[in-house]
Parts: sequence; C-alpha cells; structure tokens
Amino acid sequence: MKIYVINLKECDPKKCTARKLKRFGLVEFIDRKSRIARGAILLNPFSEKVLSKEDKYIVEKKGIIALDGSWNKIREKEFEKYKKLYAFRALPYLIAGNPTHYGIPTMLSTVEALAFGLYIIGFKEKAFDLLKIFSWGTKAFELNSGLLEMYYSANTSEEIICLQNKILKKIKSK
Repeated sequence: MKIYVINLKECDPKKCTARKLKRFGLVEFIDRKSRIARGAILLNPFSEKVLSKEDKYIVEKKGIIALDGSWNKIREKEFEKYKKLYAFRALPYLIAGNPTHYGIPTMLSTVEALAFGLYIIGFKEKAFDLLKIFSWGTKAFELNSGLLEMYYSANTSEEIICLQNKILKKIKSK
C-alpha cells in the first residue's frame, strides 16, 4: 500500500508532520501534477463521501493521499485541481490530538488524517506506525479511540455518516 503526500509547502517546516513522515520513509511526496497515484483516494475535507471500508480495495491497489497545507489557506477550490486524478473522501468527525490544534474538532494534522483514515478502513497497524514517531501520537489515538472504533465497526460511508450524526447530536445536546 502506498501513502502519498502532496506538500504545498505552506506549514512551518519544524512542525510539519508530513516532512517527518517522509524522513522516516513512511510516505512518498508527489507533486501536484503527478499521475503516479492516479485513482488513489485523496483525503478531502470538502468531499461529500466519507472514507469507509468500501474504499479499502482502492487504498490497497492505488494508495491514499493527503494534501499537506495550512488550515488558514486551504480552500475547496484547491482540491478541484485533482478532481480528474483521484477519488475524494472526507474523514468523519474526529478531534485533533496534535499540539498545534489539540482538542479542536476536525483540525487534524496530515499524519492524523492519514493514520485515522487508515485505521477506519482496517489498516490499524499501519496507522499506529505513522503516529508512533510523534511524541504526542499515542495521545491522539487515545483521544479518538472511541470514535475510531465506532467508525471501524461500520462498513459503508452511509453507516459512518449515521454514527457521526449521532455523535454530533449528542454533543449539541450537552
């Protein structure tokens, strides 16, 4: 299974989780126009379809890609450039465990997005491999362990959306 990152070079190099993953040989950087991963899943927070076990075969055969950029700059139009090359999938509701956005829903670092995505579709060991190189990685998993297990138990995108909606309803009622 291939794990790719399109690095937009917008984040602080000292805090960039994608660069550390590359240094450890856990991801391959590809450029914006690369066709090497054609047909792979590109994690896109604006996608209408959520990543699920239905996507496991695509990830096994083609790979998974994260777009590494600044949360302050990334917009939906940035992803439009990749529409013809990759299949878009969003992640369900999860909470950031990284030091920059700790505790903030959906503000995941690149490594969190990749690791949590891999966990949800059934590559739990690979997910742990990615996060264990970060001092805060285990904490990020602990913070989301209940959510990740619920999403992992679902088989389809629709089931994950139902679970997410229940979670969000419960949060709103507090």
